[in-house]
Amino acid sequence: MKVITASMWQVLGRVLGVGLLLGLLVPAGPVAAQTTPAAEAAKLPAAARRAYYQAAFEQRTAQLYAQLNLRASGLPLAVFREGLVGYYNLRPASSPPVLTLIDFSKSSQQKRLWVINVEKAKVLFHTLVAHGKASGADVPVAFSNKDGSEMSSLGFYRTAASTYIGKHGLSLKLVGLDPGFNTNAESRAVVVHGAEYVCEDFVKAHGRLGRSQGCPALPVAETTAIVKTIKGGSVLYLHGPAGTGYHSRWLNVDTAVQAYAGLR
Repeated sequence: MKVITASMWQVLGRVLGVGLLLGLLVPAGPVAAQTTPAAEAAKLPAAARRAYYQAAFEQRTAQLYAQLNLRASGLPLAVFREGLVGYYNLRPASSPPVLTLIDFSKSSQQKRLWVINVEKAKVLFHTLVAHGKASGADVPVAFSNKDGSEMSSLGFYRTAASTYIGKHGLSLKLVGLDPGFNTNAESRAVVVHGAEYVCEDFVKAHGRLGRSQGCPALPVAETTAIVKTIKGGSVLYLHGPAGTGYHSRWLNVDTAVQAYAGLR
């Protein structure tokens, strides 16, 4: 293992200082595009280089969170960070720079779906979303990957390339990417679609949203715009409450940081 000398730590300090400053001044984009700090970082040993890119990623995450005002809209920083880690691990260059976050640790009475353009640092949609009827009443507590369970499935998904017209109108298929948690999404016909029971009037009448058979159902009036925005292989992350036992290879921070930095 190569020892990091005092002079190397001085270089690292300069790199991190410049990198964090650029994180505040430069809009979304890979660290590799920031030529000056990247060139400095290249001089560092592997451990210090990793620390630099990790710091830049965390800085960018915090910056985006504040810039998008996500705390005020009810999205916890930890959930946003998890979604962003998965986004960088999963997003192919050809897909839209869009991350959809669903936080099913929240009440169905709350707007718990966010669609974010990561590159433009913009919240495109923030709205209601239903969970599966067997997952729970107002707040879902149970999740399943089994056919016929009528429960929601946690984890990361990739959206289909194109939409289709189903029994609920314009719809979008989802491909589950977490074995044991959501990989039966296609056979279960878990799709994004609109539903009349996803609206404020239903909440006022029943104290909760209506529930689906496991699909993340949306307000009818917003479905077309959301589906057209997120189609084409974008990343969707469905987060659940603590204690569900969810884990994922896509929450690997090291590989996400490499992708963010343009190193792979």
